[in-house]
Amino acid sequence: MIQIPKHRDFIAVMLLILLAHFSYSSPKREMRAVWIATVVNIDWPSRSGLSSADQQRELVELLDLVKEYNMNTVILQVRPATDAFYPSTMEPWSQWLTGKQGQAPSPFYDPLAYAIQECRRRGINIHLWLNPYRAEMDTLQDALADNHPFKKNPNWFVSYGKQRFFNPGMPQTRNHVSKVVAELVRKYDIDAIHFDDYFYPYPIAGQEFPDSMAFKQYPRGFTADKKDAWRRDNVDLIIKQLSDTIKSIKPHVEFGISPFGVWRNYSVDSRGSETQAGASNYDALYADILKWQREGWIDYVTPQIYWFIGMEAADYTVLSQWWSQNSFGCPLYIGHGLYRIDPDSPNEAWRTSEEISLQLDILRATPNIQGSMFFSAKHLRTNPLGLKQRLISNHYRYPALPPSNPRVRQITAEPPADATMKVAGSKLILSWDSQPGHKGYVVYKLRLGRPESIEKAENIFSITGETNLTIDITQQTRPDWYYYMVTSLSPSNQESVPVFFNEVYD
Repeated sequence: MIQIPKHRDFIAVMLLILLAHFSYSSPKREMRAVWIATVVNIDWPSRSGLSSADQQRELVELLDLVKEYNMNTVILQVRPATDAFYPSTMEPWSQWLTGKQGQAPSPFYDPLAYAIQECRRRGINIHLWLNPYRAEMDTLQDALADNHPFKKNPNWFVSYGKQRFFNPGMPQTRNHVSKVVAELVRKYDIDAIHFDDYFYPYPIAGQEFPDSMAFKQYPRGFTADKKDAWRRDNVDLIIKQLSDTIKSIKPHVEFGISPFGVWRNYSVDSRGSETQAGASNYDALYADILKWQREGWIDYVTPQIYWFIGMEAADYTVLSQWWSQNSFGCPLYIGHGLYRIDPDSPNEAWRTSEEISLQLDILRATPNIQGSMFFSAKHLRTNPLGLKQRLISNHYRYPALPPSNPRVRQITAEPPADATMKVAGSKLILSWDSQPGHKGYVVYKLRLGRPESIEKAENIFSITGETNLTIDITQQTRPDWYYYMVTSLSPSNQESVPVFFNEVYD
């Protein structure tokens, strides 16, 4: 049973769920993303030191699961701790890839290029997930490669707890991270750069973050009693610089942030949410997310609302509605915690996968929210408590295109050329010519003799990066009952006008 706190109107929440349930529940465009975490081998690879072939096999299996769940986007962690899942000119190969930091895969391949290739083949968008400041997970291991930035410029870094971080107060930090991002955007065919909630690290009780020297060296007019504001300004500066960097290279590439779920509590700021969170973006992590949304420095925001409906300290419904009311025109998605689903959870709500389904009901009935991101990919494989069946039955029965983001430069999609259809025995073969620079295609199946529309999600037959499709002819696909159309997708997710398939004969 879902627990509803006393401060919230139970009837209003139920109305939201009922409204979503009885409304058209399959939008044609909706963010359906999943995080693929590489740090400490959370999702991929399953362990460090796997062969190149095994790494590729595991990644393909995850991407195939993304398609089976009718999701459309992955957020791949490529820089977990100032290390790289690609051949970087500035940072060493990740230890979570090969088992030793600085050691390249053998036989050699570029994991990021491979991931992009496999995503594009399947019509899946790819966002690159980076951590801005984290430099070393455990300083006691002393496992940094010789080409790690700390070995060259130790004065750029500080230690806090058992970890090492770039010092956010130093301009060298901003410049280095911007160069890392610039290399990725310039070199790879990606859809977005993505940062999560790790800006200044979560506070350690009794320990002050050691940035006093940087404050003395680069105060920028802030006085000692305004050090918190100086820290927020440090993060503002890197966000603005990264935004400018991305847009100067590829203006259609998005810059997204997935913050901790609470900006501020109402008890300390009347603009905040009716929550009682022990930490907040603004006060603990020095991340003023609302400012970045208002200023247009970020292109989407995905608050991590990993709590259940009715949780007294941080209620999913309260927070999703608060973010909806504070989006400032910035595309808004919600982060969901699949890892919470557990038959032995101390919270009754998480002892069934229905909690995620109810959250999606609320999301679809709330203005300004355009989809979801799920943490994390390994749970697609384990399918906790029938999650897959529940999602597909209730919410993801049909594929959906990712939203087209109005905050980035739009690229027009030209329609495919020479779309042909051929019957070969029990197979129907569709083929078309590619368009330069286009990243995917949408094939529609529509019933002959009926008024149909490509704006309906149920008419999407396939989203793919290939230029051909072979279909088994059945009662549901036979060409004398159905006709087919195809559109192109541009790098900014714009869709071309549809093209009919012309039947050809041998």
